[in-house]
Amino acid sequence: MHASDINSPSRRAFLQRSAQLAFTGAALPTLLNLAAMGDAAAFSAPDGSYKALVCIFLYGGSDYANTVVTYDDASHAKYSSIRTNIAIPKASLDATRLLPTTALPGREYAFHPSMLDLANLFNTGKAAVQLNVGPLVVPINKTQYKGSNRTLYPLPPNLFSHNDQQSIWQSTYPEGSTIGWGGDIGDLAMMSNTNSVFTCVSITGNSVFLSGDSSVAYQVSTGGAVKINAVTNNVYNSATVKTVINGLLRESRSHILENEYNRVTKRAIDTELQLTTSIGTAATNGSSAEFAPFVPVLSGNNLASQLKMVARLIAARSSLGAKRQVFFVSAGNYDLHDNLLAGQAQNMTILNNALNAFYQTTVNLGVADKVTSFTASDFGRTLTSNGDGSDHGWGSHHLIVGDAVKGQEFYGVAPPVSNTDTTSSEDQWHVGQGRLLPTTSVDQYAGTLATWFGVNPNSINGAVSELDSILPNLRNFGVTANGINYPKNMGFMQAP
Repeated sequence: MHASDINSPSRRAFLQRSAQLAFTGAALPTLLNLAAMGDAAAFSAPDGSYKALVCIFLYGGSDYANTVVTYDDASHAKYSSIRTNIAIPKASLDATRLLPTTALPGREYAFHPSMLDLANLFNTGKAAVQLNVGPLVVPINKTQYKGSNRTLYPLPPNLFSHNDQQSIWQSTYPEGSTIGWGGDIGDLAMMSNTNSVFTCVSITGNSVFLSGDSSVAYQVSTGGAVKINAVTNNVYNSATVKTVINGLLRESRSHILENEYNRVTKRAIDTELQLTTSIGTAATNGSSAEFAPFVPVLSGNNLASQLKMVARLIAARSSLGAKRQVFFVSAGNYDLHDNLLAGQAQNMTILNNALNAFYQTTVNLGVADKVTSFTASDFGRTLTSNGDGSDHGWGSHHLIVGDAVKGQEFYGVAPPVSNTDTTSSEDQWHVGQGRLLPTTSVDQYAGTLATWFGVNPNSINGAVSELDSILPNLRNFGVTANGINYPKNMGFMQAP
């Protein structure tokens, strides 16, 4: 909980739930804590329609320069002279060239050659690119970054650190944070769902992104719900022991704490059974063609396996009682200090196949306009080659995919291609070695997604708005500074 946000809806949701959760305790397993949650929050889905956000986190630091590659002749020539042996030749980018837009006069881009499907989604209006986004506390330029006035121009803590920047991207705060903005959205959305347990779902283990004041990430594997072994399997090869444990876990107890523990355990067991049954029923009742896009890419593509499980959960949304959901999936191996060309080609192949298959599946399920996927990462990387790779950076380019996206467009400011340390305008938006100084904050990026999802950006009776309460730095934006407009909403989503 953000201590300064007394009027935050997340705080109100927490207070509403605190009495009911009093007996669950922090020492209980995550699954049991999760199963104990009930339905209470400030946010609702008045139209009754379904919406989902899917965060695809690229662990290690996504290399912006070889993901969204500058393509116009002048910029590509500068890029090639700086990246030397890790630049992608212009001819290799012809097939993934992104259609020029009026938003970037004189500038053109292409996706990595391994991203042909995603280039097609962009060029048909199903995907957009947010340029140069990263953690910012306030709008800041290079002079302010290099200056010493941290009262007026505070910096995100521990820049270029993996753990801290992963946490800041997911939660606004450095490593050790316990509340993420995906979880805060979940706090607000829980009331929309018949069963609030399925509001925030992670297919990739623990993450601060989905931790709210009340909501906790329900963790599933790529194969489905995680079961309590002693309840579902023989113990010491004995069915009798399993039966005894089942009885002990389900029976009423005279001691209030023992009885509450058993009640919570029973709910965890029932929740697992509900999920297993629901996704099985959805697969049985649906056509195999709905999930056909995943068939060619599952082998060795763990990200595709995670996104297929997300699709299966979305297909089962009605039986799960879900109208608003936030999902978290991830891929690793993005920390490419060396072997960047081969490593990036492999990473982009995985991302291209998995994300395109997921989008095509949402089309088959009839929810492509209700499900928005977006990428995030620790940070970008240096434009300068370190010999065979690139080093830790700051800002990066990210993708947003779905029919609710205002696609075939770039959002934000296209950074000049440079890596020299001067005061010229070309060098203004990097902080050495081609590390991008962000011109869009994570809060602006997240706020645009959250607003589409249904979070209220407007203050009511002078109180802090729902949007500002989950993204505390967002109130520093909505201004023009350093010759750049920093809107609270970047405009890449259709109206909610």
